[in-house]
Amino acid sequence: MTQPYTGGCFCGHLRYEIAGEPVFQNDCQCRQCQRTSGTGHGSYLTFAGRPKVKLEGRATHWEMTADSGQVKTRGFCPICGSPVYLTFSAMPDFFTIHAASLDDPARYQPQAVTYRSGGPAWDRVDPALTAFAEMPPM
Repeated sequence: MTQPYTGGCFCGHLRYEIAGEPVFQNDCQCRQCQRTSGTGHGSYLTFAGRPKVKLEGRATHWEMTADSGQVKTRGFCPICGSPVYLTFSAMPDFFTIHAASLDDPARYQPQAVTYRSGGPAWDRVDPALTAFAEMPPM
């Protein structure tokens, strides 16, 4: 069995531990991810089996409507403001973390780029990755 994925916010108030391997790892260049990351894309690891996620600390949540029309909830630290995770109303079993929140960010191995159509020319994500103009069908 592999080591759990661990991480959290900058100040340490919000921590997670996730058993199992991610089902998807991606760089997303949608405008929402650009704004929440403060750069040209967000980098994420998505896990199935939300009950396997151990969270410590209390996150602040912000609900927003995704391009699909479904609600996604962003969890961030109420103290330092670090974005840590996302959940999706349409896929309640999935739990997505920001790659930069990992204790060991080298564990992030992107598989694809989503919303490539929204990526600015200066944001040079790995050209060898499969790129989708928007979100691929789940």
